[in-house]
Amino acid sequence: MVRKSIFVLFFLFTACSSSTSQPQPTETNIPPKNITSTSTATEIPPLDLPTPQPLPSPVTYGPDKFPADYNPLTGQRVADPALLDIPALLISISHFPPAARPQAGMSFSPFVYEYFITEGSTRFLAVFHGEAPEPEIPLHGDCEIRQEPLPGTDTMIGNLVWHDRNRNGVQDPGEGGIGGICVSLLDANGKSLQQTTTDSNGYYAFNVKAGEYIIEFEKPAWLEFARKNVRDEGADSDVDPATGQTDPIGVLSKSLLFWDAGLVPSPNATPPPDPSVELPAAQVGPVRSGRMLYRHIGNFYQDSCLIYASADQYVLARIPGCATLPHTVTGGGAMLTVERMERIQEQVAKKASKKPLPFEYASNLFSEKPPAGGKPVSELHEYWSRLNQSKWVYDAASEAWWHYVDESRDETAGELHPDTDRLTGRQLKFENIILLYAEHVVITPTIVDINMEVGRSGKAFLFRDGKVHEIRWNTVAGAYEQKTGLRRPLEFLNLDGTPAALKPGHTWVIIFNLESRLEELSPGFWRARFVAPVGAKNY
Repeated sequence: MVRKSIFVLFFLFTACSSSTSQPQPTETNIPPKNITSTSTATEIPPLDLPTPQPLPSPVTYGPDKFPADYNPLTGQRVADPALLDIPALLISISHFPPAARPQAGMSFSPFVYEYFITEGSTRFLAVFHGEAPEPEIPLHGDCEIRQEPLPGTDTMIGNLVWHDRNRNGVQDPGEGGIGGICVSLLDANGKSLQQTTTDSNGYYAFNVKAGEYIIEFEKPAWLEFARKNVRDEGADSDVDPATGQTDPIGVLSKSLLFWDAGLVPSPNATPPPDPSVELPAAQVGPVRSGRMLYRHIGNFYQDSCLIYASADQYVLARIPGCATLPHTVTGGGAMLTVERMERIQEQVAKKASKKPLPFEYASNLFSEKPPAGGKPVSELHEYWSRLNQSKWVYDAASEAWWHYVDESRDETAGELHPDTDRLTGRQLKFENIILLYAEHVVITPTIVDINMEVGRSGKAFLFRDGKVHEIRWNTVAGAYEQKTGLRRPLEFLNLDGTPAALKPGHTWVIIFNLESRLEELSPGFWRARFVAPVGAKNY
C-alpha cells in the first residue's frame, strides 16, 4: 500500500507548547498495557516529500463580535446555538467541607471564579452559558489512562482520540475524548520508537526530534475508526481505518498537535459489560450560600440568574438571586438537578426576551495564537491556607492546565491528587488560569466584600500555553456600557490597554487580596500565596 506522505513546514502551523526545556525522554508517559517495546525517538533525516496539505490558520474572535454559533465566554463553537439565547446561570459551588469534592458540572462552566470566604476556605461561583451539563460514562480503550501531565518540548506530535458520535469524521462540539487508547510512535520503516496512552479527555503526544514518523492507534475490538481526511487537519480523523496508522509525518522544528483519530462503536461488536460503572446523577453542585462578591459578578452577566443556598441576612439583603436551594452541609451542600436548571433557564430566557435590548456577553478576545513573551510555567501552586491547597499543572498534550486538590486533613496537608468532574469522571482541566488582585473589605469576621464594582481595575496574571503574562482586569465602562447603561463581563487587557488574548476554551479566575503574593520558587514552578485581610476570621 502506498501512503501519501505529508510534510508540514514550520511556518504553516505553530502549536502552543511550553518553552521550558526538557530532556528527550525514553518514554514520557505512563506505559500502556501489553506493550513492551520502549525506545527513544531517534533523529531521522527529513525526506523529499510532496507539497504539504494546507492547514487552518490560528483563529481569533472578539472582543466585541463572535460568529452566531460561538460562545463569547469561550471563543469556541457550541453544539446547540439555541443555548446562547439563554442568559447565564451563576451557581455558588461549595469547596468546603471536603465532602463537596469532587464537584459536579465544573467542566461545563466557561468561567469559574474562586474566592476567599474566611477561615482559610474558598468557594466557587461557576458560570453556565452555552453548554448544558450532562452526565456521562466515557468510552474507554483497552489500556491504562494516561494519568501524568506531559512536559512539552519545542517539537511534539499528537493530539486527540475522540468519540465521533454522529459518524461524520469531524470533531464536533460536545464529542468527548476517549481515554485509555494505546498509541505508538513509529519511524518511517514501521519500527516502534515510543508508546503512550490517551488521558481521560482523549489527549496524547510525543516529544520527538526532526524526522519522519508514523502514529499507530490500537483500538478496542468493539470500536471502529471514523472516516479519514474529511476536513482540514485540525478537525478530522487522520487514521487509515484499515491499518490504524497515519500517513508518514515529516517534522522539522515545530510541534504538530493535530494528528487525531475518531472512533465509533462497531455495529458488529459490543463493549464488555462493567456492572461497577453507573451513570452519575444528573446534578450540579454541591450548592452553598451566597456571598457579597455575587452582587458584582452577577452584574457582569446581564439578565443572569444567581443560584445559591440561602445566605447571611446581611448578605441576602444586598445580593441578587432568582433561585435558592436548601442550606445543608450534608455531602458538602444541596445538589441542583439538571432538570431544574433547565426549568430555571426557560424562565430567565422568557423574562430576558421582554427586554428592549438583548443581553451581551462579548467582552474578551480569544486567540489560538499565544501572546508574545511570557515566562515558562509548568506548575502553579495555590496556597490559601495549610488545609486548603491546590495546583495547576500544564499538560502540553491537551494544551491545558490540570487541576489538583488536597483533602483538607492534617494528616495529609499539602498532598494533592487529581481533581475530576463528578458528572463525567474526567480530569478537570482549564485552558486559561487568571490570577487577579482586588481589594478585600472585611465587614464582619465572617463576611468579606471584594471591590470589583464598575469603574475598577487592577493587576492580574494570565497563565496559558505553559507561560505566564502580566495583564490587567477592568470594569471601567467602555463604549458599549456608556451607550446602553448595561454591564458586560469582566474584561482583561494587556498592560498597554489592548485586549489580552485568552486561549479559546474555559477560564478559571483566582481572586486574591492585594497583599497576596505570586513568586517563582524554581524554574517553571510558581506559587500563589493568599494573605487574608486583617480582621477576617482564621481557623
